[in-house]
Amino acid sequence: MSGSAPDSGAPAGPADVPAVDVRDLHVRLDDVPILAGVDLRVAAGEWVTVIGPNGAGKSTLLRAVGGLLPVPGAVSLFGAPLATLRRRERARVVATVAQSPVVPPGMSVLDYVLLGRTPYIPPLGRESVADVAAAHDVLDRLDLAGFHARELVTLSGGERQRVFLARALAQGATLLLLDEPTSALDIGHQQEVLELVDQLRRVHGLTVLATMHDLSIAGEYADRMVLLADGRVAATGTPRVVLTEELLSHHYRASVKVIQGDHGPLVVPVRP
Repeated sequence: MSGSAPDSGAPAGPADVPAVDVRDLHVRLDDVPILAGVDLRVAAGEWVTVIGPNGAGKSTLLRAVGGLLPVPGAVSLFGAPLATLRRRERARVVATVAQSPVVPPGMSVLDYVLLGRTPYIPPLGRESVADVAAAHDVLDRLDLAGFHARELVTLSGGERQRVFLARALAQGATLLLLDEPTSALDIGHQQEVLELVDQLRRVHGLTVLATMHDLSIAGEYADRMVLLADGRVAATGTPRVVLTEELLSHHYRASVKVIQGDHGPLVVPVRP
């Protein structure tokens, strides 16, 4: 991805058309309501992080935006209704890093990252030299160059997490959906991964929609935050607007102190 991003299949449209437009989204799983009337708008090039207590519906929201749940008419990507995008078209627009991706047995790191190039490979075709180069470049950027021949199952949790992100970046999509992208990483690799994502966002115009549990780190990188609670949007705005002691204590049922730092609010748990 040096110099130029991999080919993107994002539909062209006016600059004011949002990358993600979710309207009155309702999701029921096993007849249990998970999301109830959620509205969400993410501008092209924006980084929005969804937060909320366990069970609030954060991962379900990302799955719906990524086309993994049937939500007819509720989601549009870059002005195109999600339901009208074929699978390969959708894969050129949106790439997802799930919390626990399926790891094929015996697959090497390079082969796994090359799966991100599938939307650009003709049926029954093979990856091109450019596809392999794109995969190697992403591995270099994520400090994984020496891992390309290793089997995924031999890597630590943090190493696998970086490989999962590498596959998404190799996909060349314009919209990245990151579900807890730093959950298995130490603090050093958390910063490396998030800084890389932010750099790619700024240089190549990527849009990021993420979920995160670490509120302080989320507040450092997000342009805007959305607080979900009980399947509904409880608050939205900049990190300083959403990360307040009143909102967090009410919706997380936790005692916290919020300190305004240079790069965003710092959320510190305190004993009640």
